Amino acid sequence: MKFAGTYQLKSPRQKVWDALNNPDVLTKCIPGCEKLERTEGDNYTAHLKVGVAAIKGSYTGKVSIKDAVPPTSYALHVEGKGGPGWLKGSSKIHLADKDGGTEIQYDSDMQVGGLIASVGSRMIEAVGKQMADQFFKALAAQVEK
Repeated sequence: MKFAGTYQLKSPRQKVWDALNNPDVLTKCIPGCEKLERTEGDNYTAHLKVGVAAIKGSYTGKVSIKDAVPPTSYALHVEGKGGPGWLKGSSKIHLADKDGGTEIQYDSDMQVGGLIASVGSRMIEAVGKQMADQFFKALAAQVEK
């Protein structure tokens, strides 16, 4: 499944970049995130509780930042698993100055399997979009203070 979008924030690019690379800020912004810890370098472990339709569960995963070009872009590689299934994918994040703030563009490609895949790709896409919207609204609240 592919997800893509653009969000506009009213904060300078460097401030947005710093927030996107701060595990404490990300823990507050990622829906269902209970813990995000740096393991080494640009690698993290994540613990989330999320659900799709009636299928809810806890997930543990790994997140790696690759090809970082501060404060402009990076690629995320994620993989996680939990009782309801597994997730694996990547996302490219690009930040640009726009209208006195920052425009964030993302382009993601994700695969899911297990019980969670049984709800169907349309439902998973809708939940993915909803979670992205929640994340960017929370990020805006953090950086636009």
